[in-house]
Amino acid sequence: MTAAKAEGARVAIAHAPAELDEGLGAKGRIGLIALSSDQVIEQDWRRLLPDDDLALYVSRITNADTVTVESLSAMEAGLEGAARLILPEGRIDVFAYGCTSGSVLIGEERVFDSLRKARPGIPCTTPITGALAAFERLAVSRIAVLTPYIEDVNRPIAAYLEARGCEIAAFGSFELKRDGEIARVTPRSILEAARALDSPGTQAIFISCTALRALDAIAPLEAETGKPVITSNQAMAWHALRLLGYGRPIEGFGRLLAM
Repeated sequence: MTAAKAEGARVAIAHAPAELDEGLGAKGRIGLIALSSDQVIEQDWRRLLPDDDLALYVSRITNADTVTVESLSAMEAGLEGAARLILPEGRIDVFAYGCTSGSVLIGEERVFDSLRKARPGIPCTTPITGALAAFERLAVSRIAVLTPYIEDVNRPIAAYLEARGCEIAAFGSFELKRDGEIARVTPRSILEAARALDSPGTQAIFISCTALRALDAIAPLEAETGKPVITSNQAMAWHALRLLGYGRPIEGFGRLLAM
């Protein structure tokens, strides 16, 4: 740089007063921990959450693309670190851990304990936590369940639901082992598989897995069956909003969010 150019770069900078407000998410800030391999959850949540001064902040947790009991259980070690990455010096009102099968195999309370090591006292949810709360809110207990998982993962899911008062009327699975494949299951396949599981005695349909593109199956399934349809992403988002104290109805994603 020449002397003339250097001299010209010395400009006077006037002080500009800055007015500060609460920032984004004045009505609530949700910290979502998504799996490193999940291609769907963030897209779903940005559709689900209302544009009403709520803010979503996302961290990723390392996981194997292969969905097995061992790989899901191994995520427990990374939960606290993933939570600490979300606005470490800022406010978070609710934590959400985005893995249905992982929260079952680790256990909800162990998940919450790990998240609260990063932020003590913050309310937490998971997809299975949201689903169980949704069943109670909708007063349903006899459910049909659709998952994408292999048998070794499906068995703990079924046992977990039954231990918490659910009666499983039917259980179906795509039996896929990789998150990359799960994310590629078409919404039409999800709709058709869930429809096939319905029966006269079923009170609701639960579509498990945050990596399934199940949102667009909710409305047509409810219209066809006359029964509530609960999905992992929808239920966890609904429960996170409840933990925030947000009570306005959200249309387009089933009976649960419209209540």
